[in-house]
Amino acid sequence: MRLVRREVAPFAPERVRTLAARAGWLVESPEALRAGFGRRLLAVHLERGLTGASGTPAALTAVELSGDDGPSGSGVVAFATLPFDRAQPGQLDLPEYVLTQTAEGRAFLTAPEGSPDPHALIESVEAPTQGLQAPVELELRPTPEGYARLVARAVEELRTKELDKVVLARAVRGAVGSTIDPGALVARLRHREAVSTLYSLPTPERRRFVGASPELLARRRGTEVRCHPLAGTIALPSDGAAEGYGEWLLHSAKNLHEHAVVVDEIVARLAEVCDDVDADPAPSIVALGSVAHLGSWIVARGNPAPDALDVARLLHPTAAVGGRPRDEALATLARLERHDRGHFAGPLGWLDREGDGEWWLGLRGVVLDGAQFEAWAGAGIVPESDPIAEREETANKLAVVLSALLSESV
Repeated sequence: MRLVRREVAPFAPERVRTLAARAGWLVESPEALRAGFGRRLLAVHLERGLTGASGTPAALTAVELSGDDGPSGSGVVAFATLPFDRAQPGQLDLPEYVLTQTAEGRAFLTAPEGSPDPHALIESVEAPTQGLQAPVELELRPTPEGYARLVARAVEELRTKELDKVVLARAVRGAVGSTIDPGALVARLRHREAVSTLYSLPTPERRRFVGASPELLARRRGTEVRCHPLAGTIALPSDGAAEGYGEWLLHSAKNLHEHAVVVDEIVARLAEVCDDVDADPAPSIVALGSVAHLGSWIVARGNPAPDALDVARLLHPTAAVGGRPRDEALATLARLERHDRGHFAGPLGWLDREGDGEWWLGLRGVVLDGAQFEAWAGAGIVPESDPIAEREETANKLAVVLSALLSESV
């Protein structure tokens, strides 16, 4: 298979975003809009998920690329949303058209040799008009009261077992009156969560995972790997008067402990495969629309660095979404949560032929299936956690995506 990359005049981002959100592959960070559309040229199956063979899949590296030079992630690019359970099968999709538009104003289009010009397709995209809808079905799993009880059980286990942290999640399932337009959902999320990374990706189960992730699991560029874990949270007031909230978070012993557990684990894992690993000496505040987190940058260098898929294999799930120690925390989650997270908190993003890529955590998202939806949120539980506070944290996180979908609060 031969693809051709051409530098082109930028397309209207609103049309590209809507096209990819509805029927293609969208990963839009503040640095670049990456969109795939058209037919699926190649599906690379990861039969054993992230527990399988290492390295960039041979089917991807075998694709030939000609044409103009371009930056990382602008040529042979496969998109994926992988399950939280690292042993579950996953899939990498190579679209017919891949468009990369950078924040600096450059655009690169990659497609098979001789493919029709996509201008007419992009120009024909209709702007989303669907408004918020009222739920006609709604199920909370578990109930808010049930979740608080599970947190209390987890705290007791943390105090008596060799566990540092466990991330306990809950779900909302429901349906609205008509088929949900992913383009409309993405447009509202972009307005409300401007600093997050938008995503709309098909799942192998023929559903669609749509959201705005604030957390970079890993970005690999040549010899460098960057991670930006978030752990430690405070809800921000709806009136926007957040003065003092960040300062409280920076001095909260409970939240600093929760954050340090995540950073220490990632640093230790990267040190297994990289020569030089540095982390911020102290976390900083990452303010989103309704909550603020503690965040730290971690930079690792290798010669070469492991490719992006191997970095995901190494790190996922981090203590930010699973717990520490990993195996003991996951066993605790399986016992307490009692239902499959699916794609919630799994890695999503892109991987190119050269092994570069970005993986974001599947957070602040909703799985769509026609008029049906499912959303998740989790909270990091440590021995100092308060069950009511953790319940409210998950409610605030769920509100981020559900308020872009539903006309009534949950």
